[in-house]
Amino acid sequence: MSTDIPIWPGSSSFCPGETPFGFYDYDYEFQIDADKVADWCAKRLGYPINDIELQDIQFYACFEEAVTEYGAQLNAFNIRDNMLGLIGGNTGSNLTGKQIIPSFGGIFSLASAYGTEAGSGGNVTYYTGSVAMTPGKQIYDLTDSNIVKLEAGSLGFDNIEIKRIYHEAPPALVRFFDPFIGTGIGTQQMLDSFGFGSYSPGVSFMMMPIYADMLRLQAIEFNDTVRRSAYSFDISRDRLRIFPIPDGQNVTKVHFDYILKSERATGASAVITGTISDFSNVPYENVVYQYINSVGRRWIYRYTLALAKELLGYVRSKYSSLPIPNAEITLNGSELVANGQTEKDALITELREVLDTMSRQAQLERKQAEADSLASQLSKVPMKIYIG
Repeated sequence: MSTDIPIWPGSSSFCPGETPFGFYDYDYEFQIDADKVADWCAKRLGYPINDIELQDIQFYACFEEAVTEYGAQLNAFNIRDNMLGLIGGNTGSNLTGKQIIPSFGGIFSLASAYGTEAGSGGNVTYYTGSVAMTPGKQIYDLTDSNIVKLEAGSLGFDNIEIKRIYHEAPPALVRFFDPFIGTGIGTQQMLDSFGFGSYSPGVSFMMMPIYADMLRLQAIEFNDTVRRSAYSFDISRDRLRIFPIPDGQNVTKVHFDYILKSERATGASAVITGTISDFSNVPYENVVYQYINSVGRRWIYRYTLALAKELLGYVRSKYSSLPIPNAEITLNGSELVANGQTEKDALITELREVLDTMSRQAQLERKQAEADSLASQLSKVPMKIYIG
């Protein structure tokens, strides 16, 4: 086995094109830091007391990977924190380093299906239909095309779903007329003295509080509920039962709203191309190195060192022992690999925990705690007594 192992020469000079992907090669600050980080990592690994079996391009590769990993963790956090507002957005614009203004767009999209079922919107069209009433007949077959008319045409009852039936008593307001209102309490005689008594009803010229009319309307509706058969219906599959039995005067048709089952299926699974649909196509790109602050760069330096330590361990594992005159040197490759992997995992966990404390939910909870603490402190401040 050859013992001629390339070692760190003690310095380097970065040039664009010396990293595997070249994501940040033309970033001026990345170019400056690349050599500084390589020198720092080499010294942290024991240079010049120990030989470091790595070259400059390997330190550059670790540095590039560390910056990319930092950006990936940051982008993943931003996607998770803003996903509800990003869904449906444009996939063609880079969101890296940009503020995302929260919106209700994603919530409305999720709620549209519920709006369809509740009849308050949604992505399915509501159609109208009607059933012709027959005096004395209470039960009707909704599959009978002779009496059932559908706005969307004759599609068959199995293809539609009725969402609402309009069968209610006429509102009390249209039945509110009493020509003798106000009599017996002296108001009619008072109106006679002003010359209004000859009109019917004369008290139409009398200003009454609005609650008096509301109470009378409620009295009419309550009377209908107690003393008369309630307007109601019962529907079971294609069988409609009407209450009270139609008499051919008050109710001649019963109208209803319905949806097409086919449209519900297509509306719920509508495909919209060119928009953000899931985690995979949210347009976050690599971070710009020059805009990373000192806290982020410090994390990147440490992660670069962990990667370099792991890589050096792999190299030394290949040359686990080196022969020297009258002896043999055993290298610490496996130990370096284990330490590097442990440090990498710890740094990832640390970064994720920091990002979690910066989430929108965590910030709101912290503000709430601050407000509660402040209110508790202020409650102990003596209040002044003002004497007017």
